[in-house]
Amino acid sequence: MEGVPARARGYVAAAALAALLCLSPLLTAARTPWWAVGLLAALYAGGEQIARRRFAGTFSPVLLAGAFLLPPPAAALVPLPGALCSHVEQGPFLLRRVWRAAQSSLAVWAAARVHGALDGQDAVAGSDVPYALVPAGGAVLVFCAVLALLDGGMLALAEGLPPLAASRGLFLRSLAPLTVHGLAGLMMAVLWRSPYGPVAALLVLFPMAVSWWVFAQYHRERAAHRATIRALVQAVDIKDGYTRGHSERVGQASMMIARELGMDENRVEVIRFAGILHDVGKLGVPTRLLRKDGPLTPEERRVIELHPEYGHEITRGISFLGEARSAILHHHERLDGRGYPYGLVGHQIPEPARVVAVADAFDAMTSNRCYSRARPVPAALEELERCAGTHFDPRMVTALTRVIGREGWHPLVTAEEPPPRTLPHPAPAPDRPGARR
Repeated sequence: MEGVPARARGYVAAAALAALLCLSPLLTAARTPWWAVGLLAALYAGGEQIARRRFAGTFSPVLLAGAFLLPPPAAALVPLPGALCSHVEQGPFLLRRVWRAAQSSLAVWAAARVHGALDGQDAVAGSDVPYALVPAGGAVLVFCAVLALLDGGMLALAEGLPPLAASRGLFLRSLAPLTVHGLAGLMMAVLWRSPYGPVAALLVLFPMAVSWWVFAQYHRERAAHRATIRALVQAVDIKDGYTRGHSERVGQASMMIARELGMDENRVEVIRFAGILHDVGKLGVPTRLLRKDGPLTPEERRVIELHPEYGHEITRGISFLGEARSAILHHHERLDGRGYPYGLVGHQIPEPARVVAVADAFDAMTSNRCYSRARPVPAALEELERCAGTHFDPRMVTALTRVIGREGWHPLVTAEEPPPRTLPHPAPAPDRPGARR
């Protein structure tokens, strides 16, 4: 249990005790369908091993089918064998398994209680499918809410996150997949009660397995994308140590702007990639220029100004970046045509590049560099607004100002930024915010 706060261990113990209390009526229950409990528990245990190892998911349809078929104490017993024997990637193993078992048991118990209170078992027994959706939907909402609340409490104790905000985010992210699992669980329960029996109910799991496999392939592909981007960013950070963390912050600010502009999530992700990789072309710039303390000569500046084209070439074969490559190439263009590499004017500059240009300038001004000290966030936003219309797209500046005014600026950086080695040089020219390199 080393590394786990004592309050988190106490939280797990309290959840386990609550789960045992939910199971206690089984000791006096006269008619518990043990064969159904055993079959569902075995199915969940086997499916959980496959789902967690192969699909990076959980076998929730079986748990929800148990909530629709069994009394609450019996339904709460279904997840215990699978959770206590489940695959755990990092320790403390026993604590994580106990937590998983208690959490699942409490969520299933609550879902079964709600389902029974809404007469869901009668609807399932009578195959009244349209009406059965109402109690099943209520049970799924409660199942999702209990899991989110318990996980939110754990995050609050273990990592100091705000419990309500953490729970709300977990609930919203898990609601859609658990709704699909709930529909599969309802189909299992209806077929289970039909003349065809449990064998027919198992057929529901085959299309679910196919969907899990597709979902797992999607997540593996996204993991490969993230690994590619992380490797490129680490290479830039190693070469230009004085901007360590800059790429991540520009990616975050670009994402905030894109969301504020109402872009769809797929495009937001692409623009985040563009922000993260906007300086990847610095891999082609001599290190001595990137780490130079003094002002750059005109010849040296021309060499550094080649980095957008280098970046465009480096990312040429990375197909998933899409329009992010245009942002990498054009993020130093200006609306008045005085930027580089091609001197594009106004809306000739691709929209993702206009987003990244604002995010890049904002982070350059609010971060310590070897040639300048960080400005306060309000001063940086004021400078962006001053240059809007000539250097930057006013829409992007307004979006960043609005979202930071509402949410603040809390950069999520995984690497520490080293302090500048020397005193700052004289302030850059007014029309070049932050004198970005």
